[in-house]
Amino acid sequence: MKATGRAAKTLSIDKTVLQEIERTRGNESTSERVNRLLRAGLEAEQREELRREAEMFFQSTGDRTERQGFQSASVRSIARDE
Repeated sequence: MKATGRAAKTLSIDKTVLQEIERTRGNESTSERVNRLLRAGLEAEQREELRREAEMFFQSTGDRTERQGFQSASVRSIARDE
């Protein structure tokens, strides 16, 4: 996947990390490999943040009636979208 815009930025990378990137990059350039790994890391971070937010949301809805109402509304909304 090629990015449409690129910016040159100087970063310091630990030598052992750089060696591992070089060892595992295959046919990709080092920059492509680093960008792909960074994207994967950012996506994992976003998923973890969403998981934490959902956990906090469902902890805050201690009222079972309220939780059931939310679940019922979600089911109806999903059914409508299908």
